[in-house]
Amino acid sequence: MASTPTDRPDFQSSNAQSSTSYQRHGRTTATNDHSELQVLRRIKRYLLPKDFAISPALLDEIVAGYDIGDPLADALAAEHIRFSKPLQHTILSDSPNSDLATNPSFSALTEQFRSHPGWFDPKLAQIGAVAYRRYPLMLIWLLRNVALMAGYSIPALSLPLIQTGALMHDALPRLMRTYAYILAVSEHPSSDMSTRNHNKPIDQVLAIGSEGWRQSIKVRQIHTLVRQNLLKGKGNAATSVIPHVDQHRNPDGSWNTDYWGVPINQTDMIATHLQFSLLIMRGLRLLGARISTEEAEGILHLWNLASYWMGVDLDRLPKDEAASWEWLYTYLSIQQLGFKMGQPLAKALHDLPRQLMGEDNRRGRFVELVNASVTRTLVGDDIGDGLDLPKSKIRFGVLSSVPILFALDTARQHNTTVAHKLEAFRAKRQDNMNWWLKKNDDYYK
Repeated sequence: MASTPTDRPDFQSSNAQSSTSYQRHGRTTATNDHSELQVLRRIKRYLLPKDFAISPALLDEIVAGYDIGDPLADALAAEHIRFSKPLQHTILSDSPNSDLATNPSFSALTEQFRSHPGWFDPKLAQIGAVAYRRYPLMLIWLLRNVALMAGYSIPALSLPLIQTGALMHDALPRLMRTYAYILAVSEHPSSDMSTRNHNKPIDQVLAIGSEGWRQSIKVRQIHTLVRQNLLKGKGNAATSVIPHVDQHRNPDGSWNTDYWGVPINQTDMIATHLQFSLLIMRGLRLLGARISTEEAEGILHLWNLASYWMGVDLDRLPKDEAASWEWLYTYLSIQQLGFKMGQPLAKALHDLPRQLMGEDNRRGRFVELVNASVTRTLVGDDIGDGLDLPKSKIRFGVLSSVPILFALDTARQHNTTVAHKLEAFRAKRQDNMNWWLKKNDDYYK
């Protein structure tokens, strides 16, 4: 696993490394370029040790990850092999694929997905999954307005989405598919999804053959195909949206790895891992949810397995919450920010309520203001301004949830009747929020 803050040398006291030696890609800035960014100031003030200093070892680790994709899946893609369906069939039917049986990359993937790794603790993961799924409204709020919106301020994360058209031309399906994935990852034995669609109930979180397991394989293949297409210069959806000079393409139109690193690389996948785990967990706490230390550990553990299945090198993942905040602070400190790149994505996501309810619908405009207020309150006004999100006079009204949710969570912990009623409400609310998936996705129908 990644090392902890205590066994990395102090950045400020190290003379072995030039202050700019980690700036090997155009996307990488100096570590102090964004020190006034609100989200960085908050992380440093409230979530890092007072004597924290950026570590050169971690900087090198992060920058080295820009140039590494998913070696196993990339090797299969180089042979024009689509592995998702044959891999699932091979494992679930326990019958070797005659065409791929001797392929070393396919065999390695089969071993990775055939059983859980020895470090995985299903009981801890279930504790995390139950806590993660406890707040359905907050979960979708934080996914769209914190996890996704915060990422749109970083061009290196936005450009692959823009070049493929993801979350821009089909914002609702893309959002709901992402939502479906985090639901699948956090599905647990006491949830009712698998019994409702007549599947055999899962016996543990991220069970072999579960929807989370299946979707991890599918998304890993999608990421691999997107990576290969972008490297070949086949992603052209950004042509009419972002000038070529801002995309930093090579002269032949292909992806510029010297500037961006490999698309969907190890480092950016870890950043996505922390968007879905650490940032959502932090947002839940800020909105009043009582998430215990063990539940927080369980949420990170749950996403460690999901990220490992998605092709992230386990040794690169920060091993606990403290190390995760160190990693995220360091990553954000050196990212080239460019709001022009993220604005089309932010607008597509922001405009969804009125697209669904009608341009003149007051409720739609109100929902948009609430969503923008969540981003501004939890991420920062500087990013909200950069993404051109509206300001609302009642923006801090979102914090009214804090005493309400805190009180309900406190009652849930001490009164079983209240706990049962809240669980029934949660299940009904979750079902209502799955309306698009129930209409368009066989698993959720």
